[in-house]
Amino acid sequence: MALEPILRLVDVSKRYGGVRALERASFACAPGRIHAVLGENGAGKSTLIKIMAGVVLPDEGRIVLEGTERRFSHPQEAVAAGIACIFQELSLMPDLSVADNICITNPPRRFGLIDRKAQRRIAEAALARAGAEDIHPLAPVESLTLSRRQMVEIAKALARDPKILILDEATSALTTADVERVFSLLKRLRREGLAIIYISHRMKEIAELADDCSVFRNGSHVATFEAGTRSDAETIEMMIGRDIAHAFPPKPPPRAADAVGAPALETRGLSWNNRLHDIDMAVWPGEIVGLGGLDGQGQREFFLSLFGVLRGVAGEVRLAGHPAAVRDPRRAKSTRFGIALVPEDRKTDGLMLPMSVKDNLSLAALDRLSRAGVLASADEAQAVSQIVRRLSIKAPDLGDPVATLSGGNQQKVVIGKWLINAPRILLLNDPTRGIDVGTKQEIYALVRTLADEGAAVMLYSTDYAELIGCCDRVAVFYDGRIVRWLAGAELTERALVSSALNLERAAA
Repeated sequence: MALEPILRLVDVSKRYGGVRALERASFACAPGRIHAVLGENGAGKSTLIKIMAGVVLPDEGRIVLEGTERRFSHPQEAVAAGIACIFQELSLMPDLSVADNICITNPPRRFGLIDRKAQRRIAEAALARAGAEDIHPLAPVESLTLSRRQMVEIAKALARDPKILILDEATSALTTADVERVFSLLKRLRREGLAIIYISHRMKEIAELADDCSVFRNGSHVATFEAGTRSDAETIEMMIGRDIAHAFPPKPPPRAADAVGAPALETRGLSWNNRLHDIDMAVWPGEIVGLGGLDGQGQREFFLSLFGVLRGVAGEVRLAGHPAAVRDPRRAKSTRFGIALVPEDRKTDGLMLPMSVKDNLSLAALDRLSRAGVLASADEAQAVSQIVRRLSIKAPDLGDPVATLSGGNQQKVVIGKWLINAPRILLLNDPTRGIDVGTKQEIYALVRTLADEGAAVMLYSTDYAELIGCCDRVAVFYDGRIVRWLAGAELTERALVSSALNLERAAA
């Protein structure tokens, strides 16, 4: 017998100016079920959950919670009604402690003041429930990695003791170990009777967790079905409205061992602050080299060292066969060096969210687009329009804030702003995190095209399928070292996992 829905949205519509975010969309979720919401970026998923969470008001339609029609004009009203939402964009205050963040909306008080001891107990209980007991409640959030911050965000939601838990790409920044903890947590919460709404672009996660699936496309509800009753191909076709084979672009033949010419980038004995140890690497023009391994094994620091962000880096960096002192990002992105870095967190490190799409796209190339210190507007407009066309960036108006774009289009802007500089070396830190299947394929094709045009590409990804499908070779990192190189027939998921856990070295 079907369970009575705890939450229903009926014929909900929402428009932003002339852009339709939702059009008469309906949705229902039941207690004790994990309900996956699927769709491309821009399909309306984020608007749907923002309406549930009281972040935005619908233009039309009804919200029915436990049989009663409700209207949430503020997120706190939704929280009070038992709805907790974990957005893809973290809401933590980095200057405050973990405990402060967890209790920020309703801290315990004693004699009118915040009861710090009680607050710490609440935070410890919430962290334990989230499976993150290793995070100290008094640690400043700014000292935590992105993965650890995501776990704090989950604990913050659980501290509100919700009836309905909404997760928007909540595992996209997590390590493999944290993902397993979150999966165990969600299955336990389902047994406890919570209704869980789960948004993810990772089909494996949907297959493992979901009981029900709803597909949205272009702001409309397409279908709802029981998980496992449709194939991945059928589901993806519903999401994008056309048949698509989830394949990576073909790879070129392996580079000959005696190939002439200097590497585009080479490092010798690169070390930094006990986080990187004697990294030797060479990447040739036209090659895509992957960085594998568990999250936090030095991949991010390696990219930052190459881009001139870190101080005190030891060892040698050579570009096109010549020693190069990349002392800062300005020098790294210069015509002389031609390095570009796409960071892991587009919201905080890759974009200026209040600024326009146009300004974000031209930001990294202002030196090239200026004459005598004055921006050449015609050159800027031409360069921006070329990138918008090349990457198929969907923006109602290039003067709109980049924050108004979908996640996939924001990521295209992050990549596109560097392409104006025509980089020779491209460092990509998890570039498809939290974006839809269709946009992922566009990025895969773009990366291969850039390599075919002569760029040297380094790609770090938490998705093993991307490393296998996109990369010509993969360097597996463990504890700040390269422990294994994989290529050709050796480049398999089994080899990536065992190398990431350093099992070969342990056995030896």
